Amino acid sequence: MSDYETQMLQAVQKMSDLLELLAEDKIAQRDAKQRTTLLEIVGTSDAKQKSVFQMDGIRTQKEIRAKTSMNQGNLSTMVSMLHKAKLLAGDTNTPRLANSIPQNFFKSNAKTK
Repeated sequence: MSDYETQMLQAVQKMSDLLELLAEDKIAQRDAKQRTTLLEIVGTSDAKQKSVFQMDGIRTQKEIRAKTSMNQGNLSTMVSMLHKAKLLAGDTNTPRLANSIPQNFFKSNAKTK
C-alpha cells in the first residue's frame, strides 16, 4: 500500500470514528434492548468487559483469552450466551459483536446505576 493510500485510509477511518461519535445517541436508542442484554450478560467483570472489546471477528477465543487473561470456561460461556441472545455476528470461534458500542460503554453505564 502506498503512502498516499495509507493516508487516505487513515482519513476515512477518522471520518468514520467522528460520524459514529456524532450518531452515538441515535445508535444507543436504536440498540437499547441489545445493549441492556449485553450489560446483563457481561456484568461488572473487567475481564469480561475487556474480552467484549476484543470481539472483532478476527480474533479467536484463544487469542481473546491471551489478551485478557480471562478463564477459558468463562469466555466460552459468555460467548454462548451472547450468541443465544443474538448479540454476535458470525460464528462463536471468532466472535464479533453484532452492534457497535463506544469505548466507554461499560464505564458510562456503571455510573448510571
